[in-house]
Amino acid sequence: MKKKIKRILIANRGEIARRIIQTCRILNIETVSLHMEEEKEYPHVLEATESVLLEGNSLLETYLNIEKILEVATEKKVDAIHPGYGMLSERSAFANRVQDAGFIFIGPTGDSMDKMGDKIGSKRLAHEFGIPQVPGYYGDNQDEEFLKKEAAKIGLPLLIKASSGGGGKGMRIVEKMEDFSSLLASCKNEAAKSFGSDRVLLERYFTRPRHIEIQLLCANAHKQYYHLFERECSIQRRYQKVVEEAPASLLKKETRENLRAAAVRLAEKISYDGAGTVEFIVDEKENFYFLEMNTRLQVEHPVTEMITGLDLVRLQIEIASGEKIPFRQEEIVERGHSMEIRFYAEDPQCNFLPRTGKIYHVSDDLPPGVRHDVGLSAGLEVSPNFDPMLSKLISYDIDRKSAALRLLSGARCVFFAGVKTNREFLLRILQHKKFLEGDLSTKFIQECEDDLLSVDEEKKKEAFTYQKKKSQLSLNESGNEELKGFRNV
Repeated sequence: MKKKIKRILIANRGEIARRIIQTCRILNIETVSLHMEEEKEYPHVLEATESVLLEGNSLLETYLNIEKILEVATEKKVDAIHPGYGMLSERSAFANRVQDAGFIFIGPTGDSMDKMGDKIGSKRLAHEFGIPQVPGYYGDNQDEEFLKKEAAKIGLPLLIKASSGGGGKGMRIVEKMEDFSSLLASCKNEAAKSFGSDRVLLERYFTRPRHIEIQLLCANAHKQYYHLFERECSIQRRYQKVVEEAPASLLKKETRENLRAAAVRLAEKISYDGAGTVEFIVDEKENFYFLEMNTRLQVEHPVTEMITGLDLVRLQIEIASGEKIPFRQEEIVERGHSMEIRFYAEDPQCNFLPRTGKIYHVSDDLPPGVRHDVGLSAGLEVSPNFDPMLSKLISYDIDRKSAALRLLSGARCVFFAGVKTNREFLLRILQHKKFLEGDLSTKFIQECEDDLLSVDEEKKKEAFTYQKKKSQLSLNESGNEELKGFRNV
């Protein structure tokens, strides 16, 4: 049944909240954003139709407080709630409570989240549907001695993974069987603290795998289950994506088609609704294995938007309203190539330690074909209370090489004055020979670490001098960068 959405509560913050607001403006939909006291001048607060202060000093008291968010939704008389990504976006309890309270949840059903949210359960379902699985153990028996016997059957190297894990947490690589027990205990301990469950699974560990994911768009009420092609997310650090691109590079046509078909089959079997992503591991012989499904909008969704010309947030809203997807699978056209990198407030030279501080200026005089999705503006503080991601930079061009060079050109223009970022690290990746040749695997950063993390003092000095001149910055006696003569951007 169709229901007109006129007002949306965004149960998120920063860059993704701004992204949702952008589309809502196009659709003439009012938005209600949320914020903590320290965020009152953030762009997602100022750009929304209205913003509500969440009392509290932690995420548990604010953005993860389901009852408080529903109170705001009721008070502000919204029609729907968009969870963005992260936060409560994959919590089935949240999706169910939103719907029980009479609001539209812009995302899949709680049932779909439950089916795909547990790594063991999702792998069992995928196996039932004929989707290849990484050799491993996904059972319920968590006895240490039993798991050790299963590990011996699978062989080394082996990955111990938290069943409810994510974000690179709750994972341990076993290269010697004598280390199994200690690594199992360590993994279980981290899993219990991070996810509230110490249940683990065991999988064969591939030495140079690729990470390929399929973007899905489904309107279950109308039996429409579509793919929007694939993305390559192989360049990762500690299981967290650093560079994403679409389409995948150097992949056989048959492999692409089989990956897409498998993802669509899974979506249809679980009656999936909305946007979602099925992730796969692909080995060097292009055998592929189901990894997991993310039942939400992905951080890297812009690269898919670039190559298809589609607005995924708009389509999410329309599907949640009960509308049909206004095109057929064969009408979705893939054109050109797109890449994305993420700027973080962190220090790659100090084990990527997150950094905080005031941003005095944001320089992003970008070339054509480059999009900058940024969550903060000049004059704001990078807080230790949130993820240190500052922005995403996305390029588009006719082919992969051109898109990479365009992204490099754009990255050279982005500068967050006042806080340490991973900018130089990203620039080195984009210029690396293996990256430009498409020789990608999840081991890329590990294999190229000396090239990516080395510090050429002369080049570092030249880069700083250039940025100092371009942004008209001066250093005060305490070493803080202050902006002179620039307006906030």
